Amino acid sequence: MRIFTLATLFPNAARPNFGIFVERQTAALAARAGVEVTVISPQAVPPWPLSRHSRYRAIAALPAHESWHGLDVHRPRFMHVPGIGSHWQPQLLARAVLPMVRRLHREQPFDLIDAEFFYPDGPAARIIAQELGLPYSVKARGADIHHWGNAARTREAVVQAGRDANGLLAVSAALKADMVALGMPADRIMVHYTGCDQQRFAPQDGSALRQQLGITGQMLISVGALIPRKRQNLIIEALPLMPDATLVLAGAGEAEAEFRALAVRLGVDSRVTFAGSLPHDDLPRWIAAADVMVLPSKSEGLANAWVESLACGTPIVICDAGGAAELLTDPVAGLIADAHPAALADAIGRVLAARPDPAAVRACVARFSWDRNADELHRYFERILAA
Repeated sequence: MRIFTLATLFPNAARPNFGIFVERQTAALAARAGVEVTVISPQAVPPWPLSRHSRYRAIAALPAHESWHGLDVHRPRFMHVPGIGSHWQPQLLARAVLPMVRRLHREQPFDLIDAEFFYPDGPAARIIAQELGLPYSVKARGADIHHWGNAARTREAVVQAGRDANGLLAVSAALKADMVALGMPADRIMVHYTGCDQQRFAPQDGSALRQQLGITGQMLISVGALIPRKRQNLIIEALPLMPDATLVLAGAGEAEAEFRALAVRLGVDSRVTFAGSLPHDDLPRWIAAADVMVLPSKSEGLANAWVESLACGTPIVICDAGGAAELLTDPVAGLIADAHPAALADAIGRVLAARPDPAAVRACVARFSWDRNADELHRYFERILAA
């Protein structure tokens, strides 16, 4: 089985945490006997001189082809004009990638195209699949459906890519329902839960890190990009109701300045630590040191941060987004709260008072592994190829 994985969401030297769950899934699949995977991770780069901007300079300097953690990865560039033309991205991506794919396909034919994000990857995979006469699959992860699938200028391309695909994946049953509501065929959508490195993400003593951070009371951590959709502002707004709690924000993003100003305005800035975008391999000790992981996102598929936190034995408080109810089936794992500060503070207080055993919390996600994830993906691709 020769798979061409199309993934704009994939880590690189400029952004080592970007789409790391796609890398882990792909590596686990590639480790299966009889499976060969070639990753093509297109990079959106604007024309010169915008390409010299600090936001794009490191991306433009990435190698065009490399071995990335054992995976064969190509990184072709495609045209990107910041601020305009997002609806043109699938066509621009496909046009840039097709010559390379045709050459690789001639040398060793691919059996299937695996698109790992719904936009622009899904519509681009549709174009490439039609050109090469190959079946294709698209995986939905959350924001790609909730944003691009509902935006006026991209909805049609997203839905068409879903309708024409030979198979579709969704990271939760809730996300599958959202895809069906858009008009995608339910009988072609398989729920494919994420994996987790259960050896790396495990309970551990966090006292040294807490001492290093100067935290003597309760430690809350929020793992996720600092963007409006993740709504970390609600946790900051809840802090005045939790005078013994310190919040660690593990992430970076466009809303950081706004969140810093909010913390100052509420007089809780001394109890908010902006840790930045931590290396993924360093996350377990930060999560395990916390009493609760809080992520009040407006939308999700099924967040990897939820699963990784529970694997570390740290209960979670989240809002009713995506697969939240599919994951939190046991109260020991945490609570789903309404999206306002008082409700979050109340839920966090109840979880803290319960003092759940880390081993019991971890047991709630024992089924989430990359081996299980890869086995399911392998069987799913076999079904597509046998159809």
